[in-house]
Amino acid sequence: MYSLVIFDWDGTLMDSTDRIVSCLAKAAVKTDLEVLSKEAYQHIIGLGLREAIRDLYPGIDEDTVELMRKHYAEYFMAAEDTPSPLFAGSLHVLETLRKKNIKTAVATGKSRVGLNKVWRKTGLGEYFDTSRCADETQSKPNPQMLQEILEELQVEPQRALMVGDTSFDLEMAANIDMPRVGVSYGAHDIAILEQYNPLSIVDNVVDLLPIVLGANS
Repeated sequence: MYSLVIFDWDGTLMDSTDRIVSCLAKAAVKTDLEVLSKEAYQHIIGLGLREAIRDLYPGIDEDTVELMRKHYAEYFMAAEDTPSPLFAGSLHVLETLRKKNIKTAVATGKSRVGLNKVWRKTGLGEYFDTSRCADETQSKPNPQMLQEILEELQVEPQRALMVGDTSFDLEMAANIDMPRVGVSYGAHDIAILEQYNPLSIVDNVVDLLPIVLGANS
């Protein structure tokens, strides 16, 4: 059934949620903004950075949004000189899908510079047929990045599967009636993910394989 699996990145394949939260807090201090709770920062993971900042700090002007964005990018890019670890099983899943000739893509709230950097550091870019980042298309949950991936790879929405750890990932897929799977170990709670009617919510990314490969058998 599925010829394409589209992954979110942070919190789905890469264990980077705590690093994102830490960098947001540091950037807030440097921008003279209130440091919010870990839960508040986790809630916006998956959005494009500008959209996330506006959601966290409603009412701030565009100059402050840009300053916060700049400070966060500086902290995060410096931290990513040593990439966050992959979740256990992520590489196995990517290798298995590649061996089965199932196309893979990334749809992420990261910037293109950020995704390219982590791919250079890890060599993981070779496992993906294409990708879309929040700074080159519409931010999640707008489905534009999914639509662009589907068009590029010539795959119908029902033959693709979106995998993510946030409501933004699942809502994005739901907006074009694309099948979707949530992961329980990322930024958003299971109860939030369940609102978007995923096929399943898995506790380990390896648990995705029976869903994909079973549909292909």
